[in-house]
Amino acid sequence: MEIDVKKVAEESVERVKQERAFLEGPRSRKKEFVFVIKVLWEFIRGLRKLHFVGPCVTVFGSARFKEGHQYYELAREAGKGIAKLGFTVMTGGGPGIMEAANRGAKEEGGRSVGCNIILPHEQHPNPYLDTWVDIRFFFVRKVLLSKYSYAYVVMPGGFGTLDELFEAVTLVQTGKMLHFPIVVMGMDYHKKLREHFEMMIAEGTIARADLEIILFTDSVEEAMNWLQIKAIEKFKLRTKMRPVGILGEK
Repeated sequence: MEIDVKKVAEESVERVKQERAFLEGPRSRKKEFVFVIKVLWEFIRGLRKLHFVGPCVTVFGSARFKEGHQYYELAREAGKGIAKLGFTVMTGGGPGIMEAANRGAKEEGGRSVGCNIILPHEQHPNPYLDTWVDIRFFFVRKVLLSKYSYAYVVMPGGFGTLDELFEAVTLVQTGKMLHFPIVVMGMDYHKKLREHFEMMIAEGTIARADLEIILFTDSVEEAMNWLQIKAIEKFKLRTKMRPVGILGEK
């Protein structure tokens, strides 16, 4: 599919302005209502597009790592491992770690989907996606990524990656999601993060039990064994792809 980069950029700039205006305080009731309708339509589009993708494991990580980088290649191997387990590999649909995980899934013959955020200067869907949905609002995208995932694999990344990690842990801690396994890969990169978790435990702001859902590892084999036990067996999943729906969703 050929992408009109200029048109996408113009539309994304306008969407960013709309979201920014919404977050800057109350406006007229009419404007608030129109914005809510736009958000509702985003949800409807996303739910319809992703309904039949099958059980997913979502991989997060930086869009800035290129092919050949150790974390790109680690994500690629992780994508292969997730596909071998029978899961659909879901990512944010962009470049870097996301591309690597989707690529690994495709190389293994698995299914690969993206929930792509439209930004003014980035990002465009990577070429290793079977299907994707373009989302204009960050909070809608975050809900969709959580809804269709049975586990997260968190690779080295920036603020957005950590945001997804901490939101997932918070949802489990508060009982909004149950038994949601998370694999954090990149031991050196996340060394200080682990130390910070230990400090939080020592200070009593979290319990050690809150971290029982997280596995820190650089081993793809260990990560896949964790997902086998904590996701497939725990939820009694059938990881075969679901059939195409009567409305043509894939």
